[in-house]
Amino acid sequence: MTVMQTTPTATEPATPADICSAPARRHPRPDGQDRYTISEVVAFTGLTAHTLRWYERIGLMPHVDRSHTGQRRYSNRDLDWLDFVTKLRLTGMPVADMVRYAELVREGENTYDERRALLESTRRDVLTRVAELRDTLAVLDRKISFYATEGNTR
Repeated sequence: MTVMQTTPTATEPATPADICSAPARRHPRPDGQDRYTISEVVAFTGLTAHTLRWYERIGLMPHVDRSHTGQRRYSNRDLDWLDFVTKLRLTGMPVADMVRYAELVREGENTYDERRALLESTRRDVLTRVAELRDTLAVLDRKISFYATEGNTR
């Protein structure tokens, strides 16, 4: 089992699933037949094998299943988690915070408040960066407009 458990088992009470990413993209294989090698995950996610191994070493991808020969075998749930981690990386969230978030997920539902606080903090940082990028875009637009106008008068 990996970090995320998104569906209850038959013995667990039905609770809302902790969806770990945007609407899930289509998996290459159906659940139950979802045993991917590291090279297949590399091809599907765009991450490198080195990154996948590093994620496992630092605790972002603990408990990756292994084949009888010791090769990593990833599941659809792992792919969903990697998609979410990739989104967190895009936000600029520090790796230490990502690892902390993964630890909180493994600790269970009693950590929802702390997880939410971590994500809310990251969201504030993203909004600040978006505002900065909008300002930068406005400067670029003014410069482009200037050059378009000046280029037509010469």
